[in-house]
Amino acid sequence: MLFSCAALVACSKPAIDTSTPEALLEAVRVAVEDGRPEILPDLIDVPVREVEFADGVTEASAVEDVRGKLKDMLAQLWRVTVKLRERFPGQVTKELAAAQSDLVPKDFREGFARFFSDPFGEVQRERVNLKAEDLGDGTAALLWKDEPLWGGAIAIEERSGGWRFVVPVDLLRSNEYFPDTREEWAILASMMLGIENSLSDFERELDEGKFRDLKAASTRVGRLVGESVVVQSVIYAMMKREDQGDATKSRDTR
Repeated sequence: MLFSCAALVACSKPAIDTSTPEALLEAVRVAVEDGRPEILPDLIDVPVREVEFADGVTEASAVEDVRGKLKDMLAQLWRVTVKLRERFPGQVTKELAAAQSDLVPKDFREGFARFFSDPFGEVQRERVNLKAEDLGDGTAALLWKDEPLWGGAIAIEERSGGWRFVVPVDLLRSNEYFPDTREEWAILASMMLGIENSLSDFERELDEGKFRDLKAASTRVGRLVGESVVVQSVIYAMMKREDQGDATKSRDTR
């Protein structure tokens, strides 16, 4: 048992360094290169309110549930990507070459083929253009080609466990579709789970050899994932509409 534990520790991959703003950017690239995309959500901090919903769940817990489901989904997406590369190596190589040449996909099937062949590739390719400028006050500016990315909307801040990307929650809360209730966060978690289940269903079909080529496989997985996202999005939009209607009635009765 001791030998087995020692072997597992020796084979496990080291923790990703986020001790500086630049190390954080490099951590994103390393996570993808090492085949550990499930680490990516841990590099993002979502500020939460000290709110407890009617069922006793806090907003912090609801956000962590979404984060956990997102990690599982990314891990499953990676497994599907690896299997597609193993099953259709020549076709994947061709699609990746076309993507890196900035050739526009001819149709949605080709677009799906490129995405599922290399869903995290853009992260690695754009690393050379990304920089993090430490501002010396526990924050850093994220730059793309020496210009603030998205007008500086994405922040990088130092936390107790290292540097993290910080979601601009105060800015996003002004958007009517930002989650605000227990049920809305639950729908987002359900959406991540639905995508993961769709990818698992596709993986089974892929293992059974049901697809003649990469485009056929990519079209199928795109349809499975798309249907799941559409259903959950409709539910979320209807829930938001109801919440806004209730808020309007409440204001009218004052």
